[in-house]
Amino acid sequence: MTELRWRTDPAQVDPPLRAALLDCWRDVTNTGGAVGFPVVPVDDATVAPVLDALVGSLSDGVQLLVATGEGRLAGWLVLERNPQPIFAHWATLKRVQTHPAARGTGVGSRLLFAAADRARELGLHSLHLTVRAGTGADGFYARHGYREVGRWPGAIRLGDGELRDELLMHLPLGPG
Repeated sequence: MTELRWRTDPAQVDPPLRAALLDCWRDVTNTGGAVGFPVVPVDDATVAPVLDALVGSLSDGVQLLVATGEGRLAGWLVLERNPQPIFAHWATLKRVQTHPAARGTGVGSRLLFAAADRARELGLHSLHLTVRAGTGADGFYARHGYREVGRWPGAIRLGDGELRDELLMHLPLGPG
């Protein structure tokens, strides 16, 4: 059974969890996941400072959801709230990833459902996320109720100079 747990403080990410997050992010990237790095392969030295900045930002406004199963990290995501009052009714999902060894087990779906539940608990009206075009990830999100509402043409430059659109996706949660 997969356990889901929210983390809202850097102190809640102990060294073993940090190591598991680093391994997951590296492995997801190196198996084709579009989770923030334009050039593959990546190594721990590339991922570590980005992970450490993320962990350092954890708070009520930046929340980490961790999925574990069979004694290991299965996946994770970040829910980032908007500090500006005019945008405070929605949040952004970032870094959504399932460890390659846990793909096809429903962990990604459980993460998305739990994030939507958390957003509703926080009184949010919608969730937003962005997806790199050409990866097929937009289909996964569409199956979970997200819809493409726009795109930034050529917004993402990959290491080989290829430009990809960034897809803007939206999930309505309630009154708005």
